[in-house]
Amino acid sequence: MRESLIKSTFRSCLVALGGVFGVGLALFLIALLFSTLSQENKTKLKIDTDFKQIIAPNAKGVRQEMSKSDPVILQLNIQGVIGTDKLNANRIEELLVESREGDLQNDRVKAILLNINSPGGSATDSDAIYNAIMQYKKTYQVPVYAYIDGICASGGYYIACAADKIYSRDTAIVGSIGVLFSSPFFNVTQVMEKIGVSAATISAGKDKDMLNPFRPWKEDEKTNLQSIADGLYYDFVSIVSANRPKVDREKLVSEYGANVYLARNALEYGLIDEANASRNTVLQALIKELNIFDDDYQVVYLEKKNWLVEFLTEQHASTPLSNHIYHHLDLGNGVPSELYGKPLYLYRPEY
Repeated sequence: MRESLIKSTFRSCLVALGGVFGVGLALFLIALLFSTLSQENKTKLKIDTDFKQIIAPNAKGVRQEMSKSDPVILQLNIQGVIGTDKLNANRIEELLVESREGDLQNDRVKAILLNINSPGGSATDSDAIYNAIMQYKKTYQVPVYAYIDGICASGGYYIACAADKIYSRDTAIVGSIGVLFSSPFFNVTQVMEKIGVSAATISAGKDKDMLNPFRPWKEDEKTNLQSIADGLYYDFVSIVSANRPKVDREKLVSEYGANVYLARNALEYGLIDEANASRNTVLQALIKELNIFDDDYQVVYLEKKNWLVEFLTEQHASTPLSNHIYHHLDLGNGVPSELYGKPLYLYRPEY
């Protein structure tokens, strides 16, 4: 009896200690998170603390840390939906700034490799990333090559147009040069009338409740949104025409449209420069252009340092997908793609 009581007491103590330890660990992690966030707010101008360097394989598939004076090829990973937490204009702009600081200062970055596997995304972010890369290329006089490893559609292709040359895996999908608002807007007024339901929307300002699904639409109500889509489309076509001289602009608009193509067809239409390529192929072409004839160079990419903050902030993105206009991959049936687990539909931007 006494032995049983001792065991029970001991077990209770262990449970209590485990609970205290668990609570303590949770409090420690929360304190660490808030301390890190606070420190980041205090030192947000110290951009060199945001990213860490990751050594990537060179053209021979070798990862080896080199001297801090050896030339560097900066690999920019354009992976996933554009405009999300991991791939947006702010992050790419910060990354480009940091690529001239710390261990990478003194003009070590001699070229950029765009490693692309993206179905597109935010028109605003796509354009901003494209312009950031173009400005970087102009300012530092570095070649930019792109490698498509999967899909390069819509906003992904918009960014690829910043490259001097575009290489692609043979099975890659390329194209979708177009713009899409939501797909589609619905109007349910007739259904509501049949079941005896009515709705009232309170708004101020002409066309503030544009395309309201709960009332009959006015004639030409979509004109404003259509003009935005047309303007963005004109910009997209102009970017492609300016950077891809082999693309026939007239055919791009009237024939190719927003279709997607396998690499060999994309090569035929001038959308890419080489199909059936590998990442090593692109790196070999880059080091040849840079007049590097040995392995005294390094390929690096940059990623956020604090994995805990990164993980937690991913769960609460500050800007929802619904607040963006999207260059959108349409698979031909009008149904938004679910690539990368995130729908690319657009909910009407609201102020």
